[in-house]
This record gives sequence, C-alpha cells and structure tokens, in this order.
Amino acid sequence: MPTEALSLVPKADSPLSVRDFKSDQEVRWCPGCGDYAILAAVQGFMPQLGLARENVVFVSGIGCSSRFPYYMNTYGMHSIHGRAPAIATGLATSRRDLSVWVVTGDGDALSIGGNHLIHALRRNVNLKILLFNNRIYGLTKGQYSPTSEIGKITKSTPMGSLDTPFNPVSLAIGAEASFVARTIDSDRKHLTEVLRQAAAHPGTALVEIYQNCNIFNDGAFDPLKDRQSADEAVIRLEHGRPIRFGTDHTRGVVRDPHTGDLNVVTVTPDNEADILVHDAHNPSPTTAFALSRLADPDTLHRTPIGVLRSVDRPVYDTLMADQLDTAVEQNGKGDLTALLTGNDTWTVETS
Repeated sequence: MPTEALSLVPKADSPLSVRDFKSDQEVRWCPGCGDYAILAAVQGFMPQLGLARENVVFVSGIGCSSRFPYYMNTYGMHSIHGRAPAIATGLATSRRDLSVWVVTGDGDALSIGGNHLIHALRRNVNLKILLFNNRIYGLTKGQYSPTSEIGKITKSTPMGSLDTPFNPVSLAIGAEASFVARTIDSDRKHLTEVLRQAAAHPGTALVEIYQNCNIFNDGAFDPLKDRQSADEAVIRLEHGRPIRFGTDHTRGVVRDPHTGDLNVVTVTPDNEADILVHDAHNPSPTTAFALSRLADPDTLHRTPIGVLRSVDRPVYDTLMADQLDTAVEQNGKGDLTALLTGNDTWTVETS
C-alpha cells in the first residue's frame, strides 16, 4: 500500500501474515467483549501495509481497550490515563520512520485525555487514533462515561446521568481533524476498509469504533447491528455516492434550503435529484459536521458510519522537520548545552 502517510516507514523484508502480528501474551478481556473483534481485524489488516513490525508502534492509555499493545507483536507502550496522544505525538514527530497508532477508549480519550486528544487533532500529527466507544467505564466496573446517554443508570449515576454526552465524531470535526470516521466492531469488512483508509491518510486519522461491553453495557449498539433495524438505523457513507439508506434505499438525506440543516426524507421521483452526494474531501467541515449530528444519541437512529471527512492539510511532523532543517541551514547545528546554560539561566550557590 504505497501512500504518503507510510512512505518513510521501512517495508518488511518478506511478506508477513496475521500470525506475525499476534503476540505470545494471553488475551485477557471478558468473554464476548467487542475488543476481540477489533483486535482480530487489526491483526488481519496489518500485513496488508507491508511494513516491518519493528517500525509499527501501538500506544495506549488506561482502560480495557488499552491492553491492546500487549497483544500486537510490534513495539508498543501501555502509557498513562489520557496521555496516549501526547506520548504518541512525541514519538511520531521524533521518529518519522514509524507508523504510530493510538488505542484509547471513550473515557480515556474524552475525559481526562480530552485536552490531549483535541490538540493532536488540530496539529494534524501523523497518528492513527482508534477510539473504542462502549459508552461506559468498563475497566472500573460500570460507571457512566463522557459518551453515556442522558439518564443512563449506572453505579455512579443511580438516578440517571445528567451529563450531555460527547459525540466523538462531532468533537473531532470541530477540532479541525483532517480524517474522521466511524465504524462498528462486529462489521469486519467495514472496519477493515475504514482502517485501510485511515492508514493511508497523511496526518491524524481518528476512527471511532462502536464496541460492545457485554458485561456493563450490553446491547448498547443493537439498533445498528440487528438485521431488522439496521437498514433504517445505519447510514453507510461512501464518497461520491448519494446518501441513501433504509430498506431498498428508500430514505435519503437532503439539505433544507431555508436553514441549511440536513433532513432525512423518503425518496420520491420529485426529490431524488436533491439527495445529497457525500463529499468526504470537501475542505469545509460544515456538511461533515451536520452529518455527524444526524444520529439520535438515545436511539442511535440514523447513525452515519464510514469516512465523514478526509482532507489534505499540512502534517505537523513534516512542518517541524522542515523548520529544523531550515534552522540548521541558517545557523548550523545547535549546541544543547549552550542553550540550557545560556544568558537566561542563573547559578544558585548555597553555603
């Protein structure tokens, strides 16, 4: 997969298999957890990149999803709560020969780690961020999270949550992310395709993955998985294709000519020409943001999945490397000791 995002990462000497990316560690999640499906998809997808394993790194924070680096036969780091994007930023900017992936959860990324996440997105560091969203704190046994719906009954909200939940995709688009997508743990084909596009993207790619926690929030995404309801609940976005869904694609998305908002309509011969064509590469984030707001946070009805936004923006790593090269050309190599002990430092002597 020759892409700009991976052009500096060394290729493997010989083709790799799924087995090559499986570590010797026992996978320890609850039986039936959606994390197993995501792990299998990532391990199955990695050989397609053709990269040397020693040049692939997974960085995680704290949470059930953050055990991920143990199970990948690559380099990795199980870091501290919420700080995975910051640690990964330092790694990606200093080692441009690495393919750096962040694995995080809705609590890890959007609560204590919210500030780190939005700054990685706005900077457009060459990171691939996989945000596992199960709408609950699983590792700490079932407290409500930043994505739990209003009224959620949990151990920490016995009378129902009062917090308005984050929409991670809306948040990412608002933070000027250059690549934003959503997929589902149990849809292996869709998940793999989204991962493929994320890996190829130069800059920060955020992929929200709806992930079922069958112990503390089982069935949270059933409306999107049940065959009888999924046709009416899931909007599958494809760049360049009209945004249609429902049984026999009888539903479509149009723009209200008066408010500019997006509305869902029943497709008829009279309005078929008005159905919005998805443009993931539109430089303006307006339509992508409007699409992200279609999903009802309580019922998940009309939830867009796929790549909502994929645009070209300058990559932070490249800009920083160019700036350093310019500084060396103009001033020669710097002296770190002289910098640290320059005119703006003092020596304090004690008797």
